[in-house]
This record gives sequence, structure tokens and C-alpha cells, in this order.
Amino acid sequence: MRDSVGSVRTVLLLGGRSEIGLAVVERLVRDGAREVVLAARGGTAAPSVLTALGATVHSLEFDARAPDTHTATVERAVGLVGDLDVVVDSFGVLGEQADYEADPASAARAAAVNYTGHVSVGLAVAARLREQGHGALVVVSSVAGVRVRRFNFVYGSAKAGLDGFAQGLADSLHGSGARVLVVRPGYVPTRMSAHVEPAPFPATPGQVADAVAAGLRSGATTVWAPRVLQPVFAGMRLMPRALWRRLGR
Repeated sequence: MRDSVGSVRTVLLLGGRSEIGLAVVERLVRDGAREVVLAARGGTAAPSVLTALGATVHSLEFDARAPDTHTATVERAVGLVGDLDVVVDSFGVLGEQADYEADPASAARAAAVNYTGHVSVGLAVAARLREQGHGALVVVSSVAGVRVRRFNFVYGSAKAGLDGFAQGLADSLHGSGARVLVVRPGYVPTRMSAHVEPAPFPATPGQVADAVAAGLRSGATTVWAPRVLQPVFAGMRLMPRALWRRLGR
């Protein structure tokens, strides 16, 4: 973090229109952050709540599908606000499994956004944080990647890859002063998930943001939202595959 008491001054949101990501940014601004960069394809307008809270908000072009631009995107964010105290990685797409099976090329494009885009930008962010000697990368994963279900296995498998990548990246940063916080939310009702049937133990974007803020304060490596999902999925990992297959329909 930026100062001796661990407060956050600057925040970069990769996925500048993400409802979960914006909720996290708002929470950090309420806690004292004052410089925000919202990075999204085509840029994005500053939400009035952030400016009303006293934050200076910058907009930046970011395309998850263009990995060769990601290092430059991080450098531009640094040029706008200086050292990056918290980077929130919260972009992705959630399509329909049936559509992916009917159009494998579209499945590959979605997987590129949901996994490989995070790899390139995550490595670029990690290099910057390592150079700074401080800062946190918050990676919004999903319980969908903890054990992949057949009804959304294209999305779930990408999240499983992202989750593993984030954990490995965290280990690579150990001792550098920088760190990674992996966030595993369950079902969160947002525009992106509007077509998905609600699941047990839902969380609001605000509740995910609260979990992230608590994890940053405590030095956690992983947070679940809600917390009850951690023991639930511990049990699901042990479930016989035949039973899991039936539940995953």
C-alpha cells in the first residue's frame, strides 16, 4: 500500500464498466482512495458517485482481446496516477453454453477474454507492482472455476484457469512487497448474469466489495463472497463425479 498505515490512494479497474469492479472501487474511495483509472474498451464515463465522493476519475482504453497492448495500458495508468496501490481485474463475458457448443469459434473468443486476457494483463501488472515494491492485484475469479459444471463448462473452465494463474502469480510475487488477492464470488445479480438462473447463496456487488476491502486489510490471499461458499465448495470437491454430473445439468 501507499503509506505507513496501509491506505490506498490509487486504484486501476480493468473492466471499467463491471458492476462488481465498480462496487469495489466505490468502497475503496469511501475508505480514502482519491485517484481512479477506469479501463474499458472504448473508455467509460466517470460514475457520479465516485466524483461526488471526491475522487478524480480517469478513463483509459483497454481491450482484453489485444494482449499486445496490455503492458502499454498499465504504463498509461501509471502515467495518469503514479504508483498503483490496488489494481482490480474484473473483466469478462458470460455467454450461453448452448451457443458456445453451436459455435466453437465464439467459445474460443470468450475463453480468450475470460482467461488469456487476464494472463497478459496480470503479468504486466505484476511487473509494475514488483518494480514499485508494493501494491495489490485483486483478481475477480468465481466459484464456477472451483469445480466446473456441465451447464457452463466453457465459462467455468476459463475461470478455473484464471484462478490457478492468479494463485501462481501470487506465489511468484511472494517477498516482493506486492501481492494478489483472489476473489471467489458465487452468483451475483448483475447485467452480465441477468440471463442466468439464480443460485443459492447469492451476493450483491456491494457484499463482494466488502469482502475485498476486508481481504486487503487483513492480508488475505483468497476471499469468498459470501463466506459460506468456502465450506460448501470444499464438500463439492469431494462429491462423486456421477452425482456432480447430475447436479451440473
